Amino acid sequence: MTEGEAEFSLPLRVYIEDTDAGGIVYYVNYLKYMERARTEFMRARGFGKDYIFNSDLMFVVRDAAVRYRRPARLDDELVATAALARLRGAAMVFRQSVRRGDTLLAEGDITVACVDRAGLGARRLPAEVVQALATGGGAPG
Repeated sequence: MTEGEAEFSLPLRVYIEDTDAGGIVYYVNYLKYMERARTEFMRARGFGKDYIFNSDLMFVVRDAAVRYRRPARLDDELVATAALARLRGAAMVFRQSVRRGDTLLAEGDITVACVDRAGLGARRLPAEVVQALATGGGAPG
């Protein structure tokens, strides 16, 4: 997937632990749904836990701008999406959404920074990550 191409989609269901006493999804859980979609987006491109745990880097959320549009409810079937909006130096910006059918429930721009595992300082995205994300391929063998 190159920047601006089609969204990666992850189907989800709302469980009781996702909701408040009224059966409405608690706002922070939309961020969790988006995290799952980004994680699976990266895993599909070869950058799952094995890559991360065997590298001297980590990916951390630097900024999250989320707009809540409509509520989700207990037992709803949802789809969380992730699309790469921009790659730059030490960061990736994802455009994300959570939908129920055609209804947009939440949308946001999430900036994920690449940091050095030891010192947690910003570092450039590795070339293999940039190449795989820019071309839609996976991590090198």
